[in-house]
Amino acid sequence: MFPRGRKLLLGVAGGISAYKSCDLLRRLQDEGFIVDVVPTQASLNFIGKATWEALSGRKVITDLWSNVENVPHISMAKENDLIVIAPATADLIAKLASGRADDLLTNIVLASTSTKFLVPAMHPEMWSNPATIENVETLKRRGFVVVQPDEGRMTGSDVGIGRYPESSRIISEIYFHTDLVADLKGYKIIVTAGGTREPIDPVRFIGNRSSGKQGFAIAAAAASRGADVHLISANTELPFIEGITITKVETAEQMAEVLKVEFPHSNALIMSAAVADAKVKKFEKNKISKEELGNLELEKNQDILKQLAITKQKNQLVVGFAAETTSDLKELQERAIKKLEGKSLDLIFVNDVSNGAVFGSNNTKGLIIDSQQNITEVPEISKETLSDILLDKLVATLELIND
Repeated sequence: MFPRGRKLLLGVAGGISAYKSCDLLRRLQDEGFIVDVVPTQASLNFIGKATWEALSGRKVITDLWSNVENVPHISMAKENDLIVIAPATADLIAKLASGRADDLLTNIVLASTSTKFLVPAMHPEMWSNPATIENVETLKRRGFVVVQPDEGRMTGSDVGIGRYPESSRIISEIYFHTDLVADLKGYKIIVTAGGTREPIDPVRFIGNRSSGKQGFAIAAAAASRGADVHLISANTELPFIEGITITKVETAEQMAEVLKVEFPHSNALIMSAAVADAKVKKFEKNKISKEELGNLELEKNQDILKQLAITKQKNQLVVGFAAETTSDLKELQERAIKKLEGKSLDLIFVNDVSNGAVFGSNNTKGLIIDSQQNITEVPEISKETLSDILLDKLVATLELIND
C-alpha cells in the first residue's frame, strides 16, 4: 500500500475506563487517522472484539497466535506511524518498563520505532505508588510520551488523580508531540492521476507516459493532513492508498463523467492526470490492419479542466498541471500563465518534460504560479515534497475563501 502517514495503533489495556477508548477511536477517525485496535486479553472483559471491529471497520487481532503467517507483531509495528495506549494500566506500564513482551500489544511496542503515547488511567493510590512513579519515569526516559491523567471521580466513590483524560486532550497531545497537522480536516479534495487512454481498436490506444506518481503522492499527502480524498486514477499500477476513495478510469470521457458528479461536492480539484488531447473519431470493434492505420481520423477530447473551472463556486479551487517541452524558464512561464488564465485556474504547476524527463521519475522540478501570477521556482525535489508545497498554498487559499 502507498504510505499515508496517518496510521495509528490504539492499544487498550484492561481497565474499566477502556470504554472511553471507544470515543477516542471515533475522534481519531474524525481527524483522518486509520486506526488499528489491539486490545489486551484483560481488556476484552470490558469491551469485546466485535465492538472494536465495528467501530474501527478493521479486523482486530487479540493474540500472538492469530495470522502468524503475517507476523502481526512485526508488520503492525512497521505499518503504524504512532502507538497510543489508552488506557495504560499500572500492570501494563510495569510490563513495558521491564521490557516484557508476553502478548501481542507488548510485542508490537517492543518492535516499534514509532512515537509511543501512554494514557495512564487507574485509582489515585495506584498512580501515586512509588513503583508506578518509577516505571513511568523509566518509560519517559526511553522516549514514551505520557499524558498526565485528569483529576476527578473514579470507579465507585474514589476521587483523585488517575482519571482517563478527555479525548480532545489526548488528541491535542498527539499533535503537540508530533509533526502531524490536520489543516485539511473538513475539506474534500479530488485528485486525478495517471494518463488516459483512448481506444483505437480492441488492442491499440492513444496514450501518454504519465505514471501517476505525482497524483498519488498528492492524494497521500492530502489524506495525511486530514482531508477526505477522492483519487481518480487513470491506467496506473501504483499501490492502493489506504483510507481514501479511489475510482479507476481509462478514458478522458470516463474521467469527465466521474468529475461531473463529484466536483460540485468538493472544495478543491487537483488535476495532475495527463488527459489525452485527442481520440479516434470512430472506434473499430475489430483490429485494424497495419495498412489502414495511416487513415485514422482524430477529434479533440473535451478540455475537462477548463469546463470544470468555469463551473466552480467561490469556495472552490482548481489546480492544474502542465507538461511542456522547453527548458527556457521565460517561455515555460509564459505558457503556464496562458493556461492559467485560459482555463480559469487558481494555481498551476508547469514543468519541462523534454527527453522523457519527469515521467515515471520520483523527482520533479518546475514553476508554481498562482492566480495573481506570483511565481515560485521549484528546484529538483521529490514528488512527495512538491505535494506538500502545493498543499501548503492550497490550504492558505482555502482558509481565505472559507473564512
